[in-house]
Amino acid sequence: MQTITPAEIKQRLANGETLDIIDVREDEEVAQGMIPGAKHIPLMQVPERLAEIPQNGETIMVCRSGNRSGRACDFLAAQGLTNIKNMVGGMLEWEKL
Repeated sequence: MQTITPAEIKQRLANGETLDIIDVREDEEVAQGMIPGAKHIPLMQVPERLAEIPQNGETIMVCRSGNRSGRACDFLAAQGLTNIKNMVGGMLEWEKL
């Protein structure tokens, strides 16, 4: 599984890059804050909302700690998607930056 750090994402956003970020946390977690520009698809909805996930290019999966987003990455890889990255440390690490 490919990974990316919260610091790398912050730097790329600061440089003006547009990133495809999918936040797989639950509604109440997302209500406390998300990465700007991220799309919210709770983990359990990923299979039925697969069409909303970019099929080409890099897609970054995010959750609270990196566990659920890792499961989402595994599922998407099994569906044949490539260049899916898991944000290591999740939003817990993001908030420390």
